[in-house]
Amino acid sequence: MSDYSYNVEEADFEDLVVARSHQLPVLMDISADWCAPCKVLAPLLHKMVIEYDGKFFLGIVDADENMRIAGRHKVRGFPTVVAYSHGVEVARFHSSQTAGFLREFIDGVLAKHHAAL
Repeated sequence: MSDYSYNVEEADFEDLVVARSHQLPVLMDISADWCAPCKVLAPLLHKMVIEYDGKFFLGIVDADENMRIAGRHKVRGFPTVVAYSHGVEVARFHSSQTAGFLREFIDGVLAKHHAAL
């Protein structure tokens, strides 16, 4: 984990995702330990946190332990990444993706975040 990635649980969702997204965008990775695509995506997301060096937060949600978060976001498959900016969801994607896709996704989220300032 880095200074910009952390675990999110139901009790701290509002503080660690919604409130923090007013400062920087938060990408929330909703995944499960048993999910093979999740195991592919997670290292790429952690690599992006380091590559982008503090331009966004990465919140990791264990769906099995935090079913209400997954339900609140109507997650239909794992992994699901939901981006928050200024307290609201601004983008999402499902399944494992390439590094190129992730960069485009993150760049789009950052652009939306900064356009709202």
